[in-house]
Amino acid sequence: MQADIENRIQSEIAARRDDLISLTQDLIRIPTLNPPGRNYHEICVYLAERLGRAGFKVDLIRAEGALGDSIAHPRWNLVARAVGTGAGDCVHFNSHHDVVAVGHGWTRDPFGAKIEDGRIYGRGACDMKGGLAASVIAAEAFMAACPDYRGAIEISATADEESGGFGGVAYLAEKGWFDPERVQHVIIPEPLHKDRICLGHRGVWWAEIETKGRIAHGSMPFLGDCAVRHMGAVLAEMEATLFPLLATKRTDMPVIPEGAKQSTLNVNAIHGGESEQDEDYTGLPAPCVPDRCRITIDRRFLIEEDLAEVKREMSAMLERVKAARPTFDYEVRDLFEVQPTMTEKEAPIVKSTAAAIEKVLGREAAFVVSPGTYDQKHIDRIGRLKNCIAYGPGVLDLAHQPDEWVGIGDMEDSAKVMALVLAELLAP
Repeated sequence: MQADIENRIQSEIAARRDDLISLTQDLIRIPTLNPPGRNYHEICVYLAERLGRAGFKVDLIRAEGALGDSIAHPRWNLVARAVGTGAGDCVHFNSHHDVVAVGHGWTRDPFGAKIEDGRIYGRGACDMKGGLAASVIAAEAFMAACPDYRGAIEISATADEESGGFGGVAYLAEKGWFDPERVQHVIIPEPLHKDRICLGHRGVWWAEIETKGRIAHGSMPFLGDCAVRHMGAVLAEMEATLFPLLATKRTDMPVIPEGAKQSTLNVNAIHGGESEQDEDYTGLPAPCVPDRCRITIDRRFLIEEDLAEVKREMSAMLERVKAARPTFDYEVRDLFEVQPTMTEKEAPIVKSTAAAIEKVLGREAAFVVSPGTYDQKHIDRIGRLKNCIAYGPGVLDLAHQPDEWVGIGDMEDSAKVMALVLAELLAP
């Protein structure tokens, strides 16, 4: 019986190849740029019409009051649910519909969705509209091959993953959409390669460090106190002590790529002194000693580390600078923090997906952990749903790059895997 269903699934997905391509192209051609959050309602309406025709009950949910939501750019989300013929679990496919800025260096139209050599090019093709399309095709193919399935299938398209997910999955989790009583299994089709199961991600702490000085005339800097020089001392101390310390911290998490198996720190931005003028300003800057300098830091930490200790290491580094500079003063402001998360390999969704990968690809699944966070953090921490993984088509290294693409064959294979997971968990 199971083999018969699996054969029907394979045939259904093969028959939907052109539909998979056109669906992916249509999604790419809706430029859901974040920031500021363009065309979120348009893409949700498009998917609502599509999934409604396939038999899903669809809810469009605006994350009113969430971070980023505004009248000009409302944060719209879609949750579609199809219910089977009997009691059973709910399997939920969650994809974010927002994409990052285009950037420079493209040789193709970023929203043209052009096909070349078995690839579809465009911003969001890999991250993650190809995965979203594959999950839709997987669900529709499974429902056609196994109309008497039990339980429920959900597909969501959510906002703002690229800027923290607070107007998307976090909002839905707070409202109970990921309550373990209504959803039991979650697959997030992020582009981690079609033969890999992503179990979770490292932690993150974003913060702003500000050094303080005293303004004075630039011709008499001895009457002031240069905050930029103080920040230079901070950066020098980071190089001398903090970066070497982080290089010694290693994890047993299967993080990819290899360099992310250690703790990392990135200085995202630096600014000191007079604010930058508009581009059409043609005058000179004012001759002042800068009394403020700020850096934004991005600290990624391991499941073996404690966030409080991560912050103490930074504080200790700043206190060493203060001890060496009599007029040094600083302030640290937290911006964002996420604890590491990692689903157990014995979790039901992990085992079902691993078995499906082996059937479709003929090789064992690899288990990985993402170097950066994604929406699993909200499903885990807010929704309290641990049975969650990331699995989808695409090459992770292409995310946010110019000439981003997703392979058509990879999407087909991933759709087969997702549909076989549904057969494993929901077939009667």
